[in-house]
Amino acid sequence: MSRFAASALSPQRREHDLARMRREHFDVLIIGGGVTGTGAALDAASRGLRVALVEARDYAAGTSSRSSKLIHGGLRYLEQFEFGLVHEALTERDLLSGRIAPHLVHPLAFLAPLYTRFWQRAYYGAGLALYDSLSVALGHGGRLPIHKHLSKRGTRRRFPGLAADKLAGSIRYYDAQTDDARYVVTMARTAASYGVALATSTRVVDLNRDARQVTGAKVRDLESGEEFDISATTVIAATGVWSNDLSDMLHSQVGLKVRASKGIHLVVRRSAIAGETALILRTASSVLFVLPWGGHWIIGTTDTDWTLDRAHPAASAIDVAYLLELANKVLDRPLSISDVEGVYAGLRPLLSGEDEDTSSLSREHAVVEPMLGLLIVAGGKFTTYRIMARDAVDRAARRLHGVPDSRTADIPLLGADGYLAAWRSRSQIAARANLHTGVVEHLLNRYGTLTHQILALIADDPDLAAPLAGAPEYLAAEVVYAVRNEGALHADDVLTRRTRISIETSHRGDDTIEHVASLMGAELGWDAATRDSEITHYRTRVAAERDSQRQPDDATADAARLGAEDVRQPT
Repeated sequence: MSRFAASALSPQRREHDLARMRREHFDVLIIGGGVTGTGAALDAASRGLRVALVEARDYAAGTSSRSSKLIHGGLRYLEQFEFGLVHEALTERDLLSGRIAPHLVHPLAFLAPLYTRFWQRAYYGAGLALYDSLSVALGHGGRLPIHKHLSKRGTRRRFPGLAADKLAGSIRYYDAQTDDARYVVTMARTAASYGVALATSTRVVDLNRDARQVTGAKVRDLESGEEFDISATTVIAATGVWSNDLSDMLHSQVGLKVRASKGIHLVVRRSAIAGETALILRTASSVLFVLPWGGHWIIGTTDTDWTLDRAHPAASAIDVAYLLELANKVLDRPLSISDVEGVYAGLRPLLSGEDEDTSSLSREHAVVEPMLGLLIVAGGKFTTYRIMARDAVDRAARRLHGVPDSRTADIPLLGADGYLAAWRSRSQIAARANLHTGVVEHLLNRYGTLTHQILALIADDPDLAAPLAGAPEYLAAEVVYAVRNEGALHADDVLTRRTRISIETSHRGDDTIEHVASLMGAELGWDAATRDSEITHYRTRVAAERDSQRQPDDATADAARLGAEDVRQPT
């Protein structure tokens, strides 16, 4: 079987992997299908270990699909003197954008506007000089251009939408951007190609123990309702803001405390702001990003404590107004709520002390072993997932023999090999496929060299070249591909994570759900009742999110969002 075939996360592959989980003993069982969990699965399997991964909902359904979409060193952490953390993140940024995932991680130019002629330019310039130095230290950097000082005229040329009054100039620097959910599902497929048994919609309901040792987990398949045990030498919990819940399963403290910090983002139509780069702006307690995102802008983020529902954090009207107010302080044309196409909220898992404000809590990570056979990895950020995964697997390897060191720094994700050559040949690829070059560019930046699989689907069924209703930048073939190869089981998986239609359209997917449900139903054998249920669930969710975003505070927004049940019911 080819590596591409072995990576297909089809419905049949899910059933096969569930059967493996029932009968095999694994060296490592990973709980959590976010970026850290899938990264740990790839790390462990590429070292030759037998690995299983279970996820209660969908790949990247939690924090890992709701980030700022940045791969960055964390410029503001320099002010906290966390030089090691910044250097580590910059090293990872260059690895991800170069060797590991050049098709998914792309350079992004930023402007840091300046409003005084001297001290800001000197202060920020020194910080960015250090940022550049840390990125090239030890020979890891050099892939992205170094920072450059710009005059007021040069700044306005690159970003006409910045208000001219008080603007003194800017400093341009580079970080990188990715579609976080697409990154995670691509990594899950890469892990599958190394033999990992993976299953989404599979919830851990208890940890199995023999005296004072964890020996595996009891899980429930949320699609069938069946419960069964998975046997493993070590369980790695990469459960983010759910890490504290393991205390209930163990009936004891787990050795670390994770606090959830809510960050919301607005998705604004591209024509609402005149500019060609990203912006980074200082706020009273943190930073604000204004980020180009295809035909849109992403504006974020907030940083506030959250103690309510963790599965579906809600953005309130005050959150939305806060971000608009911050952005409007520097924009020439003020934004209004009518410019907002989408809103999303996510929770950052922060390692907690006693009294810290969430904006000052550390983004560093920790790996703890509260009981023999159980490891918990928490904290960190998307950019440094590979380090977190490596450290967790290193700890697990202590209980095994002859386990080699991590190899993931040298393992490209599926679709990376040959990407640059394919990009250079995109016009010829488009001509052969009888598609517009822009369509092939869209596919290459989402699938890399796996684009040939999408094109093969279209060659077999030309109707799949049609754009999706209400979301013409996506093709019908991408929905079919998501089911056959990317583990999509429900319409929400496609509209929210395999594509980003739920946040990129003003209708939030309402105008697309019927087309998506029809395509998925044909692949998954849905009857009319199941198809209608998927449509109803999705539309109810969208209505609940809209309602939550009209509420005045977190409590009322949370109550409104909870009015929509999850399509995966924990029966």
